[in-house]
Amino acid sequence: MPDVFLYDTTLRDGTQRRGISLSLEDKIRIAELLDQYGIDYIEGGWPASNPKDTAFFVAMKGRLAHARLAAFGSTRRKDIRVEDDANLRAIVDLEVPVATLFGKASRFQVEQILETTLDENLRMVEESCRFLVDHGLEVVFDAEHFFDGFKDRPEYALSVIRAAVAGGAAWVVLCDTNGGSLPEAIYEGVNAARETVPVPLGIHAHDDAGLGVANSLAAVRAGATMVQGTINGYGERCGNANLVTIWPNLVWKMGLDAGYRERLKELTHLSRVVAEIANLAPDESAPYVGENAFTHKAGVHAGAVRKHPEAYEHVPPESVGQTRRILVSELAGRSNFLHHFDALNLNRDHLARLVERVKQLEAEGYQFEDAESSMRLMVERSLGHVPEYFSISRFHASVTHDSSSICEATVRVQVADRRYVEVGEGEGPVHALDEALRKALRREYPVIDELRLTDYKVRVLDGQDATAAAVRVWIRSDYRGTVIQTVGVSRNILVASWNALLDAVNYLLWSQQVENRHAAPQEEAAVWDR
Repeated sequence: MPDVFLYDTTLRDGTQRRGISLSLEDKIRIAELLDQYGIDYIEGGWPASNPKDTAFFVAMKGRLAHARLAAFGSTRRKDIRVEDDANLRAIVDLEVPVATLFGKASRFQVEQILETTLDENLRMVEESCRFLVDHGLEVVFDAEHFFDGFKDRPEYALSVIRAAVAGGAAWVVLCDTNGGSLPEAIYEGVNAARETVPVPLGIHAHDDAGLGVANSLAAVRAGATMVQGTINGYGERCGNANLVTIWPNLVWKMGLDAGYRERLKELTHLSRVVAEIANLAPDESAPYVGENAFTHKAGVHAGAVRKHPEAYEHVPPESVGQTRRILVSELAGRSNFLHHFDALNLNRDHLARLVERVKQLEAEGYQFEDAESSMRLMVERSLGHVPEYFSISRFHASVTHDSSSICEATVRVQVADRRYVEVGEGEGPVHALDEALRKALRREYPVIDELRLTDYKVRVLDGQDATAAAVRVWIRSDYRGTVIQTVGVSRNILVASWNALLDAVNYLLWSQQVENRHAAPQEEAAVWDR
């Protein structure tokens, strides 16, 4: 039995985030993935609210190996018999093992929102829990607005959870529904609840004050043994407590058993797959799993982690499925280059020149943090390791727009003593240039047809110059699963795009040359200009 049970509500509370809409197939994929990671409870949705959630519970019967599937619902409506409540009947009819029932634990919410009496609310809670327990379900009672209610009228908030236990609830989960409580208030409320009811407690926190994770951990410190949350913190408003952050903190920081411990090494994969299914970009700065979590930019930091990673890393990146990244930028020092290019045996003078060159280029608008391929080309060129595969004497692009847009580009390319002039058409001028370049090069380098552009971004560097401003273009390409990231800068967006595109092609040809082990060092002197 784990020390802390993990309860995921991504499929219900998480879908209340703006921009998330999961299909039935999406929900099934996420549920099966959570099950593989040892999540103990998976809240599948509110069956009384929409047909898709009902279909999900039907589809999931018998498909989970570990997790218990929970259906969500509310206590009975005021002033009706519990047997006549359609919401509760819908949960029973699903034949799920767990029902999660929410009820108001705040005087204000009862009187002003439900518009009923405090006593009627207590009856609603107790009778609803008993009805579901009598039908053989494990009941998790979510005491909604518990901490606000406890602050306003402690005795009534505690009387609500006593009513749930009197009705047979197996769990009482204390909810910081508005997400505005501080950790000390969470600790105090959980401690009071622990002294009031004999059943195990849980915590359901929101992140409106940026404290969802901290409040969840404070609740565990006070004795809660269930943590509710969502993958990546998805949820309404500012989101729910993030299980992707909470789980490793429980295990690595608090020494508690939760989930399948061995699967923490694949935590980043879990986070990013769910983000992909939800069609949301991963948070680059997310703790543990964000791309920046183990990324080092300052030269002092890079030098330190080369000696002792723990100098600037609180856990090994491998423990959560991450890798360490050392960036090369205007803040870089020798250690940043050594991390990437140690095998090149660069001497001290050469390193100093590279550092200064990077600082100069970044002052002009270049940024190499996510353009490792352009950086690699610059270093290898400085050593004379990159031959001139081709040269461009001229390119031209035009856009004609009347009833439709026609984009054409012409490039003049020379490979050794052979000259090619090709024309390309595309959806835009960059696409047309790409097509023309490929036509010119594929006879000499057929591998270029396997290079695929997968992302293209433009950043204006100085808005004060309006449409005459310099721009930075970042291109991400793929070759058989290998990512190539390049950058170009110019006051002309086509020139910036062209430079980034040329870097991608040159990097591909150079990497193929290295892979095939028939590279011949350039005889000419090191080239430092771009």
